Amino acid sequence: MTTTLTVLGTGGTIASTDGDDGATPSKRSEELVEAVPELTDVATIEVREVTRTPSFDMDLETLDELRDAVEDATETTDGVLITHGTDTMEESAYYLDLTLDVDVPVVFTGAQRRPDELSADGPANLLTAARTLTDERIATAGGVYVAFDEELHAARDVTKRHTRKLNAFASPETGPVATVTRDAVRLHREPGSYSATFDVDAPTATVRVVPSGVGVDRGPIDDALDTGVDGIVLEGTGLGNTTAALGDAVDRAISGGVPVVVTSRCYAGPTLPVYGTAGGGRRLEDHGAVHADDLPAQKARLKLVVALDQADDPSDVTTHFSGTVS
Repeated sequence: MTTTLTVLGTGGTIASTDGDDGATPSKRSEELVEAVPELTDVATIEVREVTRTPSFDMDLETLDELRDAVEDATETTDGVLITHGTDTMEESAYYLDLTLDVDVPVVFTGAQRRPDELSADGPANLLTAARTLTDERIATAGGVYVAFDEELHAARDVTKRHTRKLNAFASPETGPVATVTRDAVRLHREPGSYSATFDVDAPTATVRVVPSGVGVDRGPIDDALDTGVDGIVLEGTGLGNTTAALGDAVDRAISGGVPVVVTSRCYAGPTLPVYGTAGGGRRLEDHGAVHADDLPAQKARLKLVVALDQADDPSDVTTHFSGTVS
């Protein structure tokens, strides 16, 4: 039986060419597929254009449109391949991982070099994505992934590690789910999604990311609260610690009913409530903040947005972070 894959195009470097005003997404998704004739040896390919947007300008409304396109496609396809810009690919993949409930795997891919640059990597990444989608083990497990530079990463774990190199993505704590050789997909761990599915449609909650660092005062949190944010992600240092001034402002946020989720600016490792001084992780927890394990700030923000949109009480969102790896 022939496998059918649906390609959903969203723009990004893989579809961009240079111009007088800089590079912009200009290639149709059909052109990207036609440039890789080997894809037809892997599966029957159907193509749909969802948007042509640089991923650094992606928004939740477009991601909801993309999610709807995935759900529509799953009625007639065995897997969905999404072409996407690399800047926010990990966020889009994680958002779908949080909100999709489908039986087929979804794989994001893109490129670091445009089609009009020497040694463009888009064609190879497209083929890698298609091959993983047609692997029986991936197809059975389902889930959302990023396929790049002959590696397959889980949406929850993956992050962009380099601005320009071809091996742009890594999963710091877990490593890739699989690597793709010339003749096989080699699994390193069980495929599948970790994330619980949130039943949301076009979430509207406002969440501010506030980074800590040397000498940062409480102003960023106070300003966020004064503008009426629904939640705050606090990007701490080390194990999830902040300046004393930010720690004091967390108390104001929690007391006012605004949940605070603590992450770390470190590339890898979980947050842990260890230190008891004013901005230490233990004191933040005492105020009512919840730690996000090893989830980075950009993904914790998306998770808090969808959790707030679903929760009847803002305090309920902490259950989605505490003691889980989703």
